[in-house]
Amino acid sequence: MRLHLPSCSLALLISLPHVGSAQETAAPATLKPGENLLVQGIPAIPATIARYTEFRSAAVFSWHPQRREMLIGTRFADTAQIHEVKMPGGARTQLTFFPDRVSGASYHPHAGDYFVFSKDIGGGEWFQLYRYEAGFRDIVLLTDGKSRNLGTTWSNRGDLIAYSSTRRDRADLDFYLMNPADKSTDRLLVENQGGGWQIADWSPDDKTLLAVEEISVNESYLWLVDVASGQKNLLTPKGGEKVAYAPIGFSADGKGIYVTSDRDNEFQRIAYIDLATRNPKYLTNDRWDVESAQLSHNRKLLAYTVNENGLSTLHLLDLSTNKQRPLPKVPAGIISGLVWHENNKDLAFSLNSARSPLDAYSVDVNSGKLDRWTTSETGGLNSETFAEPQLVKWKSFDGREISGWLFLPQKTKFPGRRPVIVNIHGGPEGEARPIYQGRNNYFLNEMGVAILFPNIRGSTGYGKT
Repeated sequence: MRLHLPSCSLALLISLPHVGSAQETAAPATLKPGENLLVQGIPAIPATIARYTEFRSAAVFSWHPQRREMLIGTRFADTAQIHEVKMPGGARTQLTFFPDRVSGASYHPHAGDYFVFSKDIGGGEWFQLYRYEAGFRDIVLLTDGKSRNLGTTWSNRGDLIAYSSTRRDRADLDFYLMNPADKSTDRLLVENQGGGWQIADWSPDDKTLLAVEEISVNESYLWLVDVASGQKNLLTPKGGEKVAYAPIGFSADGKGIYVTSDRDNEFQRIAYIDLATRNPKYLTNDRWDVESAQLSHNRKLLAYTVNENGLSTLHLLDLSTNKQRPLPKVPAGIISGLVWHENNKDLAFSLNSARSPLDAYSVDVNSGKLDRWTTSETGGLNSETFAEPQLVKWKSFDGREISGWLFLPQKTKFPGRRPVIVNIHGGPEGEARPIYQGRNNYFLNEMGVAILFPNIRGSTGYGKT
């Protein structure tokens, strides 16, 4: 794991003493920078910081379609691999053992006799698709081993996946179809121009694909693709004001689609677009961005997360009434990777907080029961002593309200005034989030340095300002 220090912290480090123990005789007292780095005027970095970089995480990948079990991505060696967890808090059984990171996996719908996963080689991001046989634990390469392949969007019948690939010219992402049980069925569906094409969903009758063409964080377009002919039709107009669309999926009757969009607004909202009129109907009107959304398998429920000042809130929309359904309180943090079970009641997600690395959770949307499936290790450190961030606000030079997350060291250990690192994040699509960052906890716990992360995007929006 690489060691990264906040860019604004170097000047402070010059005056900070070495924090080490007199008993540290067997291990090096300091960390030596890599030979590829030119280091001038930087003091020695105490070896004790290494403990703060050795933590694990667990990301939800897929539910087993017939059992209440899940696949997660976690690391017990050098790279994240696929593990199976059979119950909340259960043991993680490692299924893949590659030197390279596995980036995702999804079970064969309805049966669960195999799953498809994605992996590249050497971090080059030329992702390949593989089939993992659950019974025999055999692994079969499904793609050509050379191109870049993205997405495994399953048909409703569960017999086909649609995905994007640069196989034709190593540049443009075209659309392909395949039955993963028989890779000889792989076929090109439609040629595209550009590298921002991905498939989001199949229509309920499996005759049409919903696809997105991403130009930038502020500009994207939605397309419908006929599965039989490969004919591609533009759904959202080009020209005029640039709009960012993120497709969610088709409605249960196939007559419309759900998306998030910043059309006619500063923030991303959930909208229903009627395919006949192509007019949007907005289902949320919050002053915060909707960050992610996922339809249940029966397309009756829509789970989504909202970014509120950098924190995630989880919501559930009943699409038959367009009304919110109550959910239990989720620990404060950043939610990602929403995944519905085929039983349409269990919703899994990954959660990252200031005191806990990314971990797998689920909620029963009928009973409201919240389960934690993994508790990731933190390198022997007691994360309960880590600082919880405080939301602070102030006025900018132009009168706008700016918010930020302020981490303060323990007062009992470090009385009096302390130095402060002001870490300004880039944009427009990025922002500071109160997540688990071991290196920052080192400065807080060992050095007594406070850290402020101004949250520019979270308070002013992006794209339309």
